[in-house]
Amino acid sequence: MADDFRTTEVGARYAQALFDLALETGRLEAVRADLKSLKAAWIDSADLRRLANSPIIAAEDQQKGLVAIADKAKFDGTTKNFLGLLAQNGRARDLGAVITGFEALYSAHTGVVAAEVVSAVPLTTAQTTHIRSALLKALGKAPEMTARVDPTILGGLKVKVGSKLFDASLKTKLDQMKFALKRA
Repeated sequence: MADDFRTTEVGARYAQALFDLALETGRLEAVRADLKSLKAAWIDSADLRRLANSPIIAAEDQQKGLVAIADKAKFDGTTKNFLGLLAQNGRARDLGAVITGFEALYSAHTGVVAAEVVSAVPLTTAQTTHIRSALLKALGKAPEMTARVDPTILGGLKVKVGSKLFDASLKTKLDQMKFALKRA
């Protein structure tokens, strides 16, 4: 699922078009909020991922499905129309890349630094505050932080800021030890 949000050329082009339209119409914050909700839904819903990625679902049906989701979630008209167009053009599978591209464009435009923190267990308020202050010190500006739980990392943290990933997870450390032992 991590590959769902990789940057692609097609995703970047669609993201640029959506960003330009949202900026031009004054709907930038609304579209951004919609895409954040959509990203969370994408992570949580295997059905949504299947709808967008399945080669056997017709583009027309993908369009109907994405527009219905936008209606149900009360997305802004700009976002709703964009999702319909994306599916109509047979590019629903690029939705993750579009979201990633839009986030990058928004960050560059506003100067906001987005940071995603992945932990094996939910973080306490004190831990979140400590991580936020460490990121503020390292980045020189307050990050917009999102936290996600992924039990497969076993322990530790993964922090992604822009295209940089700081991986201090127990799983990665164990994998590195395993690799070192195999080489010895």
